[in-house]
Amino acid sequence: MYGNEKSAARGKAGEDAVCEYLEKQGCEILARNYRKRCGEIDIIAKDGDTAAFVEVKTRKFGALEDGTGAVNKGKKRRIILTAEEYMSEHTELDLYTRFDVAYVTVTNEKYPQILEIEYYKSDFTAMDI
Repeated sequence: MYGNEKSAARGKAGEDAVCEYLEKQGCEILARNYRKRCGEIDIIAKDGDTAAFVEVKTRKFGALEDGTGAVNKGKKRRIILTAEEYMSEHTELDLYTRFDVAYVTVTNEKYPQILEIEYYKSDFTAMDI
């Protein structure tokens, strides 16, 4: 398996695990990998009266970086702009919004196993950028 394929498998495993986590918390998954010209949002979930826009960072166990630096000011800006696009397309939802980040640690196998999910509700706001 090539590096990019393994990385994609890790990313998908992380996103799948976060969706399962959110559903267990009573959330409804509205969209996955929502893309617009301004950016992409990994998961959009309805949590009561709130739309949660979730960025998922998946890293293999033992990686030198934990992924926290990957959600920088530029990434946050793109997520916020993309969320605005989503909400303008789905005015029927009439929901509050929040921006969450999930850090997922997986094994370094062809079919990665989830080791840990760290989930941060309201990790950032539009005021942060």
